[in-house]
Amino acid sequence: MNLSSSRTSVLVVLGLLLVMMALVPLAAQDSPKGNLIIIGGGDRGPDVMNPFVQLAGGEKSKIVFFPMASEYGDSYAGERIADMKKFGAGTVLHLNINKKQANSDSVLALLDGVTGVYFGGGDQARLTGVLKGTRTEQRLHELYMKGAVLGGTSAGAAVMSAIMLTGDERRPTRDSSWNKIEAENVITIDGFGFIDDAIVDQHFLIRRRSNRLISVILEHPTKVGVGIDEATAIWLKPDHTFEVLGRSTVLVYDATNAEVKRDATGYGLRASDIRMSVLRAGSVYDLKSKKVIRLSN
Repeated sequence: MNLSSSRTSVLVVLGLLLVMMALVPLAAQDSPKGNLIIIGGGDRGPDVMNPFVQLAGGEKSKIVFFPMASEYGDSYAGERIADMKKFGAGTVLHLNINKKQANSDSVLALLDGVTGVYFGGGDQARLTGVLKGTRTEQRLHELYMKGAVLGGTSAGAAVMSAIMLTGDERRPTRDSSWNKIEAENVITIDGFGFIDDAIVDQHFLIRRRSNRLISVILEHPTKVGVGIDEATAIWLKPDHTFEVLGRSTVLVYDATNAEVKRDATGYGLRASDIRMSVLRAGSVYDLKSKKVIRLSN
């Protein structure tokens, strides 16, 4: 082999190595190392809060609580911080901030070393209205990618989805809300997108919200609908499976293989072959395969 061809071979090998090294971080970025604890509202007992606090590091944790969904702000935050301390949390800060502050260096500095993030209940649009598209939201995604646990209840659960239910409908009836399955009625906006292949609903059984979640997944059949009841949570793990925690039920609707049609008005939905799973504590669901991989006793 002459010197020229030898140098060419070395350069080719080096080039391949550089390409492989460049691809490793990209692959890692696609797979968050963090966990999500998504609570359907209501009571937040040890069966849903202990996993959140322990994943954050227990006594060594640094948790940031965002209370902006609630109109009661700081007083509401005090109650939630006391709850987390009761379950063994270390440092807990609350950041009741506005949009300008969410882009500030001072707030970003407070997020250094954070191991857990918690979103409170109230109106989910208030939370996204403050944080969506800000440097703080970007930092939260970075923390999740690196291993932080993110939790939320009620409104704090809804914000986890890329497609977020606002709680409003375009054509409400006078006698009741969500009493129909209909297209282009459920109002959604962009959530934080920590979970992209599912749409989360909360207070699910107790407030009879099947109609609105079925309506939305028939409009977005590639997404799985996950309805979480009160005092219940899903623990979404880095392998993209979730385990059910708590005292009640999680319903999963999968319209991936459904035949979906609309009537002549364009609103009335028709569908067949929607798959439904009814899950209790200990059950495990795989969002990648869209299958139950463990059904609890």
